[in-house]
Amino acid sequence: MPLNSRSRAITEGVQRAPNRSMLRAVGFEDADFQKPIVGISNAHSTITPCNMGIGALAARAEVALREAGAMPQVFGTITVSDGISMGTEGMKYSLVSREVIADSIETATMAQSMDGVLTIGGCDKNMPGAMIALARMNIPAVFVYGGTIKPGKYRGKDLTVVSVFEAVGAHAAHKMDDEELHGIECNAIPGAGSCGGMYTANTMSSAFEVMGMSLPYSSTMASEDEEKALSTEESARVLYDCIVHQRLPRQILTRKAFENAIMVNMAVGGSTNAVLHLLAIAHAAEVPLTIDDFEEIRLRVPVLCDLKPSGKYVAYDLHHAGGIPQVMKMLLNHGLLHGDCLTITGKTIAETLADVPDEPSPNQDVIRQWDNPMYSQGHLAILKGNLAEEGCVAKITGVKSPKITGPARVFESEEESLDAILAGKIVPGDVLVIRYEGPKGGPGMREMLAPTSAIIGQGLGDSVGLITDGRFSGGTYGLVVGHVAPEAAVGGTIALVEEGDSITIDAETLTLSLNVAPEILAARRAAWRPRPPRYTRGVLAKYAKLVSSASVGAVTD
Repeated sequence: MPLNSRSRAITEGVQRAPNRSMLRAVGFEDADFQKPIVGISNAHSTITPCNMGIGALAARAEVALREAGAMPQVFGTITVSDGISMGTEGMKYSLVSREVIADSIETATMAQSMDGVLTIGGCDKNMPGAMIALARMNIPAVFVYGGTIKPGKYRGKDLTVVSVFEAVGAHAAHKMDDEELHGIECNAIPGAGSCGGMYTANTMSSAFEVMGMSLPYSSTMASEDEEKALSTEESARVLYDCIVHQRLPRQILTRKAFENAIMVNMAVGGSTNAVLHLLAIAHAAEVPLTIDDFEEIRLRVPVLCDLKPSGKYVAYDLHHAGGIPQVMKMLLNHGLLHGDCLTITGKTIAETLADVPDEPSPNQDVIRQWDNPMYSQGHLAILKGNLAEEGCVAKITGVKSPKITGPARVFESEEESLDAILAGKIVPGDVLVIRYEGPKGGPGMREMLAPTSAIIGQGLGDSVGLITDGRFSGGTYGLVVGHVAPEAAVGGTIALVEEGDSITIDAETLTLSLNVAPEILAARRAAWRPRPPRYTRGVLAKYAKLVSSASVGAVTD
């Protein structure tokens, strides 16, 4: 195909001889200068098992693009292992990495005037980081998920990374001995791939498949299976076709596509982080989307899948039960999915799902039949109240009681709260408050997986509440409320809570309330002063200066 204006900018004309000379050094020959230049952005890394298989996928995509008639150029981007950094100061860099990934993909792609880009990601922030970049640039693009991990096995039970965090809590409560803890640690992560439950990585890969930016079935494939490599090759060929026909991300990432993603996220029991990331991607795509849209959609969509963290199965099981297309077909048949949305293949969602069975196989129970859902309404609720005027996000399924009123146990950091939990200082009825962990205050909005897993491990999951201006891992469950906004660092009401104050979390009325008289709150607010920034130089300092509220996606532009 002839070059478009992007490649032509660096390859055509006598004045471009130095540019061509540079490209000859990386393998271009005379005829290649008439082919589209296509980037392969990949987050290959041995930092985390989530990403250690991506290099091989990039190599398969490179061959497929070359065979299709393009000139591929491979470049890398970063990743952060949430599982390894969890519970440490390093976790503050996790959400920050979403912006670094987006900026790096945009920088390399636009600087080299590429005609299209294939992005391959694994760990949690790879997906939204890549999609933010693709939405900004709006050149032909396809997202490839590096693949999920297969479940670990120990003493006849399936394990995920969350199993280890919960085992730490059980061990601290003397409910598990050293041998069992060590056994779980050694067997939970069996190989390459992203964390296996419907945690954040699998949630976002599923969302991108639903939105039409990834191939059908690709979001639940295992990293180590050959079908993942074959799907990557097909993704490369589809990208070439997108370049030929100029199918662009913003033609696909429409308001209806975001609504579809939210619907399926509710149906599969996905991560609270989907709220944050979809808001950020919509911002990049200039699509109107608010936190209230999630609540409106939640009321219409049942939870159809029995998946971890609160269920039994992992994404690998979902794949073999029919995958995301099966869930989509059920929603489409019941008038809940927009079938007219375009996908990267050029087909609509309805055309893509035409051959998918109307109902899941009765010989499995990963995907429930429509008339027997896990829950009649979605699991991610948006709560508001005097403790969260801009809103917050709660997982309300899988808990015995959707309401708790109790005394506040106030902690100024995740570490303080974890020490108290492991020391047995938290009792049934308590409501933990972990603050100054928001986008600005952390900075970086750490995930509170260590405290919530310790609570579960100690048997307090149904009797203790937790609220934070930080985030939760996709592996978190229990009566927990995150993304509280405004955050403490900007003077949100969460900054005014004192030890012993009465707090109510009520998922039935969708409220989060500090039960303190208005005049007392007014006096506390008058006395409150912002804290000096925890970081004054480097990426965390820059992030804290730029980042918005979690209620609009914690965006930096």
